Amino acid sequence: MTLAAPAPVPAAPVPAAPVSVPTAPVPPLAARVRSAGGSPVRDILAVTARPEVINFAGGLPAPELFDAEGIAAAYRAVLAEVPGQALQYATTEGEPALRAALAERTTARGLATEADDLLVTTGSQQALSLLATALLEPGDTVLVEDPCYLAALQAFGLAGARVIAVPGDGDGPDPRALEELVVRERPKLFYTVPTFQNPTGRTMSAARRIAVAEVAGRCGLWIVEDDPYGELRFEGERVPWIAAREGARDRTVLLGSFSKVMAPGLRLGWLRAPAALRRACTVAKQAADLHTPTVNQLAAARYLADRDLDAHVRRVAGAYRERRDAMLAGLADALPAGSRWTRPEGGMFLWVRLPAAYDTAELLPEVVRHDVAYVPGAPFYAGAPDRSTMRLCFVTQTPEEIGEGLRRLGAALLPATAVRATGRGRRGR
Repeated sequence: MTLAAPAPVPAAPVPAAPVSVPTAPVPPLAARVRSAGGSPVRDILAVTARPEVINFAGGLPAPELFDAEGIAAAYRAVLAEVPGQALQYATTEGEPALRAALAERTTARGLATEADDLLVTTGSQQALSLLATALLEPGDTVLVEDPCYLAALQAFGLAGARVIAVPGDGDGPDPRALEELVVRERPKLFYTVPTFQNPTGRTMSAARRIAVAEVAGRCGLWIVEDDPYGELRFEGERVPWIAAREGARDRTVLLGSFSKVMAPGLRLGWLRAPAALRRACTVAKQAADLHTPTVNQLAAARYLADRDLDAHVRRVAGAYRERRDAMLAGLADALPAGSRWTRPEGGMFLWVRLPAAYDTAELLPEVVRHDVAYVPGAPFYAGAPDRSTMRLCFVTQTPEEIGEGLRRLGAALLPATAVRATGRGRRGR
């Protein structure tokens, strides 16, 4: 038998030499985001997410006080009765039932309002972004309080605005300084949180509100009045909105939110504005997200129809008052001599100013090592910051936790106090 010769084994293919393909870099990010910083509050929350940290940094409502049962019942009712509507697209302006309920609540608080005066937004933070889109060109000037709500500074900065702070005191911005800046800088708008301000907790007096409205009327100026905390009053008399002043109604935008009185996870806010500006914001919202989630709007409207939101807010405010009092009672022992702080009549925050030698941003890492946190005050300033300041949120922890948090804060600040007392600190005296 003749055997066939084995077939030759093919040689393994030789890999081709890699071909170098030149690539060009992708286009850069937009200048407005390259120049805008992130949120120091969000950054701090990421660092302090450990459960053992007593966190005075976040502006977080107390979750144990949410009416979870009532909110869940509202969602169940909506999904059982009108599931097709609840899960469908909706109009940009907002669900009629919710707008009607919001108009009724606004009218009851002293500002006659129709449903068509309102635009529902995905949180009042979106309202700020829509206003920036509708009102501001790059390079336009915006006036703000000193210090100012941090996310408003971000929104205006992303719009390319020049942001200038208006000096003030415990009663709010100085009307004379405001008018001088309006005349000199020709701003588009003045932004204010006049009631239980974030970050200071102060409330603008009635006289100051009248004066601000008069400046806007004389000089030609939009006022953006942000009121997320106004219903959380513990004591004192309610001060009417600037938007309710006769001479300011045609130039004031009023912002509201359910985040602090119902739940922030709903992401429900609204703006009340003169017709032309409201229509411009509606167009901007169409481009941003089409509309705020329908099911959330219908659930909120159902909650307002079935539950007593005012009674719930009174219960929450009562608990927050106890927590504010616990913080006020412990600050003197926790802070170095010479420190000062505000005493808010409501809201969620108080403002601390340490002696001038302290830098609260420099001190924060040591404070966090003691399992407690605050927000340094510097990021809240549009101009030159006061680095000795800090914002404390008093609503998220119980009075007992607040006491322990202040004890930790005092222990963390004690070494810094000793260093400065002996003159060895970098900024010691």
